[in-house]
Amino acid sequence: MVDLKAKPFYLTDAQIQWVEDTIAGMTLEEKLGQLLVVLQAQPGFQEKQVEGLLNQSHMGGLRWQNGGNKQQIYNQLTTFQKHSKIPLLIAANCDDGGNGAAPEGTFVATAVECGAGQGTENAYHVGLVAGREASALGANWMFNPVCDVYMNWRNTIVNTRSFGSDPDQVIANAKAYIQGIKDANPNMACAAKHFPGDGVEELDQHLAMGVNNLSVEDWEATFGKVYRALIEDGLESVMVGHIALPEMSRKLCPGIQDKDIKPATMAPELITGLLRGELGFNGVVITDATHMVGMTATAKRKDAIPGAIIAGCDMILFANDIDEDIAYLKAAYDKGDLTEERLSDALHRILGLKAHLHLYEEAVRIPDKAGLDCIGCAEHQAYSDQAADSCITLVKDTRGTLPVNPAEKKRVFLVYVGSTPTSKGYKGDPVKQVVKEELEKAGFEVDLCPNFHALEVENGVSPMNFVKMLGHSSREEFIKTHDWALIVVNVKGYAQENDVRVRWSCNHSLELPWYNEEIPTVAISLNYTNHLIDLPQIHTFINAYGPKRNHIRAAIEKITGQSEFRGTAEDNVFCDRWDTRL
Repeated sequence: MVDLKAKPFYLTDAQIQWVEDTIAGMTLEEKLGQLLVVLQAQPGFQEKQVEGLLNQSHMGGLRWQNGGNKQQIYNQLTTFQKHSKIPLLIAANCDDGGNGAAPEGTFVATAVECGAGQGTENAYHVGLVAGREASALGANWMFNPVCDVYMNWRNTIVNTRSFGSDPDQVIANAKAYIQGIKDANPNMACAAKHFPGDGVEELDQHLAMGVNNLSVEDWEATFGKVYRALIEDGLESVMVGHIALPEMSRKLCPGIQDKDIKPATMAPELITGLLRGELGFNGVVITDATHMVGMTATAKRKDAIPGAIIAGCDMILFANDIDEDIAYLKAAYDKGDLTEERLSDALHRILGLKAHLHLYEEAVRIPDKAGLDCIGCAEHQAYSDQAADSCITLVKDTRGTLPVNPAEKKRVFLVYVGSTPTSKGYKGDPVKQVVKEELEKAGFEVDLCPNFHALEVENGVSPMNFVKMLGHSSREEFIKTHDWALIVVNVKGYAQENDVRVRWSCNHSLELPWYNEEIPTVAISLNYTNHLIDLPQIHTFINAYGPKRNHIRAAIEKITGQSEFRGTAEDNVFCDRWDTRL
């Protein structure tokens, strides 16, 4: 029995009656459909298609993929809401600001950037902007904040998404983010993720089951501390990752065999026992995306989908085949594995959250179109500028290379390393051009290092492209024509490899830092903070945290001494090596 008057719902008698009446009016198929959050990635959906999908799925929630412009997204979300028999939870994923909601949205700062700054004002602004811009589109549920504690420098899954390695810092920034959301829209819920905690190992749950190998005591002192604090503060929902917590499972299930240790999404001892029981969480629990291999490779889908609900999750994120997934749930219900009590509790929490957010009021669930004007507005951009100025970090400058005065050291050899090892990706990377433009605006003459893939586009496939990439000039000629070198690393990956590292465009490339001892050399990362593992010999290193023009401009202003570096680096940026500190 779910207490809807208690934290985090705080429902009135009238709201509880709405929940009870709504559940009483549902068919079994509608009840099972409420457990699903369906992905919608086509902004051009027609109204009849929307009605058809709603009638097919009876979905409880919607998560749209960031496709189309803000007007198209608004039209899509409001169309779904207008035609849904029961108000929808509509989710957004806004780690860095409103850019997670719409292409015109504002990138404010990454979590690691917020952690590098002083205080929690930047995290608050990330939440405020995310809440305003996502709400304007019609969202009412934020799949944020990320509450992972960054304990393993090799982990690139939450490298930029974690507020840091200190649980207290994570708590403070997560609370600030949530407060920003609430100040933007009191009728928007937050989901902390990824319980029981990422950041300890280095695997991506898109590719493999995660394993948090902390002892029970260490987990309680870190991730447990974070979740207890947020739950005490009234957190409304938790997203559970496909992450095992084996030492806790062994404590809660004495004698459990290794083969029976499951990711938290399917582990009742971790959801019902730990999260619900020991941590006292009464809100909505949702799985992470169910297409991730961390779930799909550990159980048959016919067992995993109902298994997650049976374990204590209330909602399933994404269907593979809607009819099939509902059939799997119904089969478990008919067999009695998914009990009436467990289904009822899930429904009461889902509908309780909708009542808590006042989604039964049309004016709340369907925002005025005029609100779209806030997306990408000057005020929000100013928050991003503030974050860049206050957080960009000088990790090291052991030879006193900075500042670099363009009047004295005008000629820069620019090496740009991007994420996509394809000709199209390199040739079309707009960030490289932005870096070049901003350097030139600052007064530098830029000699852009060639890139193998771009050469293949320009010249066609030819062995001469490789020869050109080997073509080092004489050292004295190079020194005579260049005053300093700048390596800009804009590397970030998603669901293709577990550890994303610096990758040069070809072997023995002219890009490699052979010039490091010949002329003063500076490196900037526009994303991950752990690139010193691949560039340990660089004596001046900067973390700029964002591949946006304002962050690039701010970094160059700091390089040239026009403004000071104000961010601070955690020790994990040195990747557990002595040589990275030199």
